Amino acid sequence: MLGGMIAVVVGGAGFGAYALFGGGAVADSRTQSTSASSDDKAKPVKTGPLSAEEVTSAAEAFLTAWQQGKVTEAAAATDDTAAAKALLTGYGKDAHIRDVTLTKGTRTGDKVPFSVKGTVSYDGTSKPLAYDSSLTVVRRAEDGKPLVEWHSAVVHPDLEDGDTLVTGESGTPPVKALDRDGGELTEKEYASLGSVLDGLREKYGDKAGGKAGIELQVIRGKESKKAELSDKTLLELSEGTPGTVRTTLSPALQAAAEKQVSAKPKASVVVMRPSTGEILAVANSSHGFNTAFQGSLAPGSTMKVISSSLLIEEGLASADKQHPCPKYFTYGHWKFQNDDKFEIKNGTFKASFARSCNTAFISQAGELDNDSLTKEAQQVFGLSLNNWSVGVPTFDGSVPVQSQAQMAASLIGQGGVRMNPLNMASVSATIKTGTFKQPYLVSPTVDNRTLATASRTMSASALSQMRELMAYTAAYGTAAEAMSGVTGDVGAKTGSAEVDGQKKPNGWFTAYRNDLAAAGVVQSGGHGGDTAGPIVAALLKMGA
Repeated sequence: MLGGMIAVVVGGAGFGAYALFGGGAVADSRTQSTSASSDDKAKPVKTGPLSAEEVTSAAEAFLTAWQQGKVTEAAAATDDTAAAKALLTGYGKDAHIRDVTLTKGTRTGDKVPFSVKGTVSYDGTSKPLAYDSSLTVVRRAEDGKPLVEWHSAVVHPDLEDGDTLVTGESGTPPVKALDRDGGELTEKEYASLGSVLDGLREKYGDKAGGKAGIELQVIRGKESKKAELSDKTLLELSEGTPGTVRTTLSPALQAAAEKQVSAKPKASVVVMRPSTGEILAVANSSHGFNTAFQGSLAPGSTMKVISSSLLIEEGLASADKQHPCPKYFTYGHWKFQNDDKFEIKNGTFKASFARSCNTAFISQAGELDNDSLTKEAQQVFGLSLNNWSVGVPTFDGSVPVQSQAQMAASLIGQGGVRMNPLNMASVSATIKTGTFKQPYLVSPTVDNRTLATASRTMSASALSQMRELMAYTAAYGTAAEAMSGVTGDVGAKTGSAEVDGQKKPNGWFTAYRNDLAAAGVVQSGGHGGDTAGPIVAALLKMGA
C-alpha cells in the first residue's frame, strides 16, 4: 500500500462514498419503487461464519481507504459509520498525523492485525509515529455484509470508545515521579506504573512547577472519565519541563511486586504500611488498566474478615465458641454450599473462618439488618464511601445495602460486593493496627488534602478475636501453605470468587506481617491460597 495524507472528505464526494458502501443516505423513494418489481425475489441474506476471503477483503477495504485519506469510504466499511468517521477525521485534523502507511498482518480467524507508521506534525515540529493495532470483521445482520467491527481501539489500542487523539500544547505539564528514596520512577523500569504516572501527572502537573510541552495525547471521553482513566501521552514532540512529585513507593518492594505478578496472567497486588497508610508497591501483570487500584471485583472469602468483625460485634459469633458449619444452608430461596460440600461438626467459629466455611456466615444472615454489613464496612473499615484521596484515581470498594439472598451472598464476598487489592490490603491493615488509616501514594502534606477516616473502631474484644482468627488461618487454615516461612506477627485470609462465564474463580489473598499489609488477586486463577497467596507471602517476607 502507498502512504497517503489523511484528508477530511466533505460535500458530494463524502455522500458518494457512503452510498457506494451501502449507507443509509438520502434516497428518492420513487427511484426505489421503480427499481424492482413485485415479481422480483429478494436476495437471501448471507449468514454463518465469515470466510477467510470475506475477512481479508473487508479488512483491506477499510485499511486501504484509511491510508488513502478517504475518511468517508473507510468509515462506511465499518459497522458504525458515524463514530468511525468522527475519529478518523480527527486523526488528521486534531492529532495532525500525516503520511500514514498501514501494513496488514496475518489473519487469525475474524481478527486481522496491522501496523501503523506515520508522522505527527505540529507547529513546525515533526516526529515519526509507529504502533500496532488490530481489527475484527463481523457480518452485518440486516444484509450479511462483512464489515469492520468499530471500536476506537482500532485506530489506536490505547483508545477507549469515546476517547480522542489530539496533538498540541499539553494542558498539564509533565511530572517526574520519585520513589520514597528519591529515585525516579519510570514506566520503562516499572511496567505497572504507566497508569499511576498518568494519574500523578493529571493531579499534580499544574502544582509541581513544570512547563507543558507539545504532545500527541489520548484525551479521555465521558465513559473513560467515569472509569477514572487519565489522559495519556503517546508521543512527545517537544519536551516540557517536568515538576517533581515524591511518592511513598519502595523501589525494592515495587521491583519485587513487578516480578511476582509477571509470572501469572491477570495478577495484581498492593503492599502498604498499616501504621501510616503509605502504599509501598502496586503491580499488575496486565498494564493497560490498574486493577490493583481501580478494579471492581467480587472479593470472595477475603470479605469474611469484615463479615466476621460484624458477627462478633453483633454477638452472633465468637472465636472459640461452637458455630454451625453445615454442608448446605438455604436463605432467601438460594441454596448455599461450602467448597467441596464439606461440613464441620461441633466446630468453633475460628475453625469455620480458617477453613473458609460459607454456611457459617449464611446461617447468620437472618439475624442481621439489611444494612448491617454496609455500615460495618463504612464505619470501621472506611470502605464504600467513595472519598479516598490517594493521589491517583482509585475505586474505594462497594458494599451496597441488599436484602434476602443477595445480602447473604455479600457476607461471603459475592452478591453486589466489589473490591480490589488496595481495598483488601487496607482491610488487613485495619485489623493489624485496630484503626483505619486511608492508604495514600502521595503524602497529604504535599497538597494539604484531607484523607478519609472511619467513624469508629471495632470493640477491643472484636479486634482481639479478629487477630486470633487471621493468625490461626495463617498457621493452620487455608492460608497456611502460602504463609509457611512468614514469621513475626502475622494474619491472613484466602478467597475464591465465582464469576459468571469463568471456568475458574478469581483467587484472592490478604495478609499482614508486622508493619506490612498486602493483598492480591489472580483472575481466573483458582483458589487464592494457591495463586495470589504465594505473591503476597513473597512480598511480606521482605520485612517491614
